[in-house]
Amino acid sequence: MATLTWERVAMATGPGEDPEAAVRQAYREAGLAEPEHVLVLPSPAAGAVAAAWLTGGDTVRRALEEAGLGASQEARDQGAVALRRSVGAALRSWEALGDPGRSVRDAVRTVPWERARSAAYAELGPVGWAAWWEETGGRLWPQVNRLVNDIRRGIAELGGEALRQATIDAVLGQHDAPWLSAFEGLDGLKRTAERAGWWWPFERLAIVTERPVELHLDDLGRLHRADGPAMSYSDGFTLHAWHGMPVPADFGAAMSDLTVERIREEENAELRRAMLEHFGLDRYVAESGAKRMQSDETGVLWRVEMPDDEPLVLVEVVNSTPEPDGTSRTYFLRVPPWVRRAREGVAWTFGVAEEEYRPKQET
Repeated sequence: MATLTWERVAMATGPGEDPEAAVRQAYREAGLAEPEHVLVLPSPAAGAVAAAWLTGGDTVRRALEEAGLGASQEARDQGAVALRRSVGAALRSWEALGDPGRSVRDAVRTVPWERARSAAYAELGPVGWAAWWEETGGRLWPQVNRLVNDIRRGIAELGGEALRQATIDAVLGQHDAPWLSAFEGLDGLKRTAERAGWWWPFERLAIVTERPVELHLDDLGRLHRADGPAMSYSDGFTLHAWHGMPVPADFGAAMSDLTVERIREEENAELRRAMLEHFGLDRYVAESGAKRMQSDETGVLWRVEMPDDEPLVLVEVVNSTPEPDGTSRTYFLRVPPWVRRAREGVAWTFGVAEEEYRPKQET
């Protein structure tokens, strides 16, 4: 399967084909008996709750109960309500059948991976393997690994260490795409990745989860959305982010009705900077009473004091190349707070000292 196709697998949303046959194939290829049951849940958060509850013992169950995620209580907050609906009936049904057995993740995933990698390395050699990885999984890994860490963080925020540990034991399904793209064979794992999200293989039970229903990324492949969750699953598990930075669930609503006062009142400096980016630096300068510090032929230097943060210092510059309609576009460049002259600020954006900034022709 081509790398581009594997990228589609990793970022796929919406319902996939029924993964049960693929999961059973992965067990057979690992030399294992097929699981007695394949339990499909709506999100990796629901899967982590189910896996932790069924295998974690009394201490873990108490921790999940305290977080409002147990199998015998009503959830206390909105984030847990959806998960309770997802896993409650399934957990009670499975518990009546008994112990799911030990985890067989190593047999299903780790050992076949090591075998496939060793075979590729033996065939290609160290230089050839490095080039092959760079062409296949190495291109996908940074972005997919960032998504995996984002999901783990979101799950841990719901249920603490018990759920975070449960995510470590998952087979990552579609998010194993970088590795699967580099290996020959592993047909069962590959078919499962094409159909499902994270999953947990046990001797008697496989817990499989669905792909997200929505995924929004910026140009750098980071979770990003201003007017809602950047990633969401059908049971209500969501991740909110602004250019990869985790933000509160109500952040989108705040962004839709921003004012200078609201930005100033935001106590979290990182969120305030995200608000500034969305609001627009030019608009903020115009509406905030920014102080004009200095001007020269390169532009105008502005400064705005920010509560509990470094001052906002900007250089206003005009693009010397006219737009198609003949107008000249104005830009605001953020520079360090120690900048005292417009030329100094413009020079800093080019990575040179002020006295070295003498462009022959501005563009």
